[in-house]
This record gives sequence, structure tokens and C-alpha cells, in this order.
Amino acid sequence: MEKGFDFNSFRTTGIKVNYLYVCERKLWFFDRGIQMESTSDKVLMGKILNEYSYPREEKKEILIDNLINIDIVDDNEIHEVKYSNRLADADRIQLLYYLYYLKQMGIEKTGVINYPKMKKKEEVILTADDEKKVESALIRINEILKKDVPPQLQKKPYCSKCAYFEFCWS
Repeated sequence: MEKGFDFNSFRTTGIKVNYLYVCERKLWFFDRGIQMESTSDKVLMGKILNEYSYPREEKKEILIDNLINIDIVDDNEIHEVKYSNRLADADRIQLLYYLYYLKQMGIEKTGVINYPKMKKKEEVILTADDEKKVESALIRINEILKKDVPPQLQKKPYCSKCAYFEFCWS
């Protein structure tokens, strides 16, 4: 952890950490209550997949401090369930943030990103370098959300599949 970093001043939701890596513009809109996910078939499919995957896991959907929502918790690790690994970097930083958050609470665990549709998983361990990455992400989120106007449009390969596509590009 960076010396002098005040985590409590930068705490945020896991989805905002994820959106930082997906699209800064989406992050800015989402923060202001412009939330297009409710109309997205992809988001609905992800929720259904999350709900019906791993039915034997008892501790599902654990909400901590009304900020982070961990999909599955067991004795040694936490799991984040994702529809696909197309946005793997965003998935990874979100899980690293959860591990970092828990560490701030005195709880040390490892993590796993589960991609049940693909029958894949990725183990994630929070390192000192990852802690710095999370802190940098939190600082960047804070900078973006302080802006009066959204970040500029940037065409990304997955824009056409985004819930915000019509909002940004029409």
C-alpha cells in the first residue's frame, strides 16, 4: 500500500472500478445515475448466468458496506462470476479491488474469476504491485468523477455491444 494513501477517501463500488477499465465515459455517466444496464440483454444474460451458476455455493451475493458485491465467498477465497473474458482486465481489477478492500478490513483472501459459460477460471492473488494498481485506479476514478463534463468518446472494439452505445453514438 502506498504510504499516506487514505483508502477511506477513495472507497467506491466495484462496478465503478470495473468501468474505469471498460470506458471512462461509461463510468462518468453511471456515476451520475445514467444507467443503461437495465435495458441491456447482455447484462440480463450475465445476471441470469450468475444466479444459476454454482448452485451448491451457499454464500452468494455478499454486499459489504453497500459498495462491493462479492458473488461467492468461501473460507479461503472470493469468486467473481463473469459472462465472458472479453473484458478480462476490467474483471481482474474489480476482483483485485475486492481483495484490497477486504485487506483494509483485516481479511486476507485470494480470488477467482469464474467464466462458467467458457468453463474457465483465473486465480487472482493481490500483490504489492497490484495494491499500487488499485490505488492508482481509485485516484483516477476520483479525477474522472470530479469533471463537469464526460470524457471524450473513444471508439473501442466492444462499443456496439455496450448498453450505452445508442446514448454515446447516436
